[in-house]
Amino acid sequence: MPAPDRYAVIGHPIAHSRSPQIHALFARQTHQHLVYDAIDVAPQELAPRLREFFAGGGRGLNVTVPHKEAVIACCSSLSARVRTAGAANTIVREPTGELRADNTDGAGLVRDLTHNLRIAVAARRVLLLGAGGAARGVLAPLLELKPRELVIANRNVERAQTLASAFAALGAVRASGFAQLDGMHFDLIVNATAASLQAEVPPLPPGVLGAGTVCYDLFYAGNATRFTHWALQHGAAQAHMGLGMLVEQAAESFYLWRGVRPDTAPVLAALAAQQAYQ
Repeated sequence: MPAPDRYAVIGHPIAHSRSPQIHALFARQTHQHLVYDAIDVAPQELAPRLREFFAGGGRGLNVTVPHKEAVIACCSSLSARVRTAGAANTIVREPTGELRADNTDGAGLVRDLTHNLRIAVAARRVLLLGAGGAARGVLAPLLELKPRELVIANRNVERAQTLASAFAALGAVRASGFAQLDGMHFDLIVNATAASLQAEVPPLPPGVLGAGTVCYDLFYAGNATRFTHWALQHGAAQAHMGLGMLVEQAAESFYLWRGVRPDTAPVLAALAAQQAYQ
């Protein structure tokens, strides 16, 4: 039997990643012969480590914090989703050997919100926390759901303003600092900051939460992130971690690499059962 095709996720840190387990389940389900690893890559090592991986026969990569924007410069071509988002989370090695960047984050988030969790976004007020690569990746798909208003909040307000301006043609979007959110209420709050990786919570006024507010953290942990714990403590109706988004964006990446779309439902069920057991 030939050697399995090689894939991986790169990030810094990366030990927490569930992507190897998810792709192993996808491969078993779809009878694909591959291996998938997690590789810790520091920012200063990004370009040489990418060259090393693909020179060694690697077929594709997922990309997570903090490389989603920087990795674009390492690729020969960009999908429309990457050109819109200015960030990438998937690299496909073309038959020619060229590297194509894509972004499946937004598709993964939208499918988890609308299909798995049955959360309505149309005509609702949405707060997006953060203005980095993770926020850029989900902003256009969120705006395509036609929220009443989408506010981007960030410590560096100028960065949020730049992001809001870049996406202004797609819908009602504006920028804010965290302190300026006082007195405002939202139906959906999406945490796209890396605060959860440091077990922190963005400095939000508690009043942003109403009795029906749904909170969603793009990141995930064993039981709850600090953000989802904070949300429930302060009266959110629901608080979800990004494991469903992770599975859904992974399925989209898997399809780009293998031409086969796995069924995410049994994988989500397996991960939920494992988490409950822990």
